[in-house]
Amino acid sequence: MSKSITSEAVAGHAGFRHLSGISGIGVDLRYATPDNFVGRDLYSPLDCAWLHRDAAAALERAVRWLTQYHPDYSLLVLDALRPQRVQEQLWEALQGTELLGYIAEPARGSLHSFGMAVDVTLVDLEGAELDMGTGFDDLSERSHPSLEEQLLASGELDARQIYNRQLLRGAMAQAGWVGINSEWWHFDCGDRVAVRSSYTRVL
Repeated sequence: MSKSITSEAVAGHAGFRHLSGISGIGVDLRYATPDNFVGRDLYSPLDCAWLHRDAAAALERAVRWLTQYHPDYSLLVLDALRPQRVQEQLWEALQGTELLGYIAEPARGSLHSFGMAVDVTLVDLEGAELDMGTGFDDLSERSHPSLEEQLLASGELDARQIYNRQLLRGAMAQAGWVGINSEWWHFDCGDRVAVRSSYTRVL
């Protein structure tokens, strides 16, 4: 059974690092604004700009790879630690819709709630987000990495958009992050079963 702490206790827990201490990234936590699919701020007054120290180290590896091989681009973090109580709000918001499959069922839990997942994109030197074919939180098939080949063939995505996604995935994968089939922006750090069983869940 995994351990748990409240979101308010994260700042005093040695297992977590604040995003402000990670060099070379931008931070724009969309669930701390109305700019998300629910349309309201889900985080305030909580500070959710945290990752587990293992995930923070993996994000630093991705930053170093980009700095070496693609210095014109950098990572923008759109979501990091998502407390369990917020995961439950998202689950409730999608009840009765066809979009429920995009949200981890709260009892099982999202790796975001352990500080072991991030939502990220790439930005250029001016801070503009690269064109990924959809925006963050676009809960449609156009966001699915698993469908990119057919989306390219149908003209719903173009070659540059696919390249940008592949670049993001390459930067994250070599640092130990694992993407998912349905969201180009989401990456998990480490084995999901191991994280859920042995890491600290934030409530």
